[in-house]
Amino acid sequence: MKTVATEPTIPFDPPTYPYDRLAPIERVANGFDGGVVDLSIGTPCDPPPASVIEALANSGAERGYPPSIGSARLLEAARDWMARRFLVRVESDQLAACIGTKELVAGIPQWLRLRHPTRDTVLHPATAYPTYEMGALLARCRAVAVPARPDGTLALEAIEESDIERALCLWSNSPSNPTGALDDLKGVAEWGRRHQIPVFSDECYCEFTWEGPARSILEHGLEGVVAVHSISKRSNCAGLRVGFFAGDPDPVHYLVEVRRHAGFMVPGPIQLAGAVALEDDEHVRVQRDRYQRRLLRFAAILDDLGVHATIPDGGFYLWVTAPDDGFGGEMHAGEGPEWGLTRALAARGGVLVSPGEFYGTSGIGKIRVALVAPDERLELVANRLFH
Repeated sequence: MKTVATEPTIPFDPPTYPYDRLAPIERVANGFDGGVVDLSIGTPCDPPPASVIEALANSGAERGYPPSIGSARLLEAARDWMARRFLVRVESDQLAACIGTKELVAGIPQWLRLRHPTRDTVLHPATAYPTYEMGALLARCRAVAVPARPDGTLALEAIEESDIERALCLWSNSPSNPTGALDDLKGVAEWGRRHQIPVFSDECYCEFTWEGPARSILEHGLEGVVAVHSISKRSNCAGLRVGFFAGDPDPVHYLVEVRRHAGFMVPGPIQLAGAVALEDDEHVRVQRDRYQRRLLRFAAILDDLGVHATIPDGGFYLWVTAPDDGFGGEMHAGEGPEWGLTRALAARGGVLVSPGEFYGTSGIGKIRVALVAPDERLELVANRLFH
């Protein structure tokens, strides 16, 4: 397992934001007539429900300070959604709002270390959204990467006893960003309880689960676990920055209190918009169909190029192995073939994707393709590649 640590006496120098490294490649792709087709970042392109926009404009909630924990309507909408989706019931002291989920993911190590100053380790999936590791580093904690088994589940048996003893928390992400794998959430919850380590389950892609039903760690009990959810992906509202976390009342209450003191509040109009989004399931069914169609279409485009792509068990990303020669694309010293394939796709199709290195060293040799462009833009890439 990879361990990343920072020395407290050394000033912190933030690394280059991963996607900034794509700027030269983006310029190449943008040279095509019609511009770059950006499939590098998972930012939704489709419209949110009209009712959400109406709620934003007419909430009447912009004058006073909004409740940090979340408005009564937002919390009720989140509770009802979990009851519909997972047959799980949570009470008011087991649930709270957050400003999207990225700030929560990045902030949890800091808040937990204040509570448990003798612990300094964050366990997270080895191939993962980089904020799990960055949150640990920003809190001056150790980030310990947990490898995956062949089926994509966390290899919890690989965690060393010394890391268990120092662990503040364990992160699970299911469906995974970037791999699309589904974790064994029951096994993860039981492991956390057995070792008395809180488990945080990032479930923001759960609505886009293709292999079986959507899953939540809360289906296996609330003790010792917290599920993290967002409307950014399900409702095409990434710009609103609203999500929620739910589970064991002890960590939930603690996080609510420290966040209140720090002034973390979802703006009032956005809380209403988030509630309206959670109250409606039909637009999510429409969005599921869009993502399934795009995954299948772009996998076929890559297969026609001779680059094999497998449909994931969940999420809207293709996690693709790059040919050893980088598909003929330029590779600089120290780079893996994923950079060659990224450059080749930009140069030949005007499409921008993400090198797997962004998601941990175990992602070297892969690319991530986010199917967040309209169908006609995907066809534009196909036309460029094959005509």
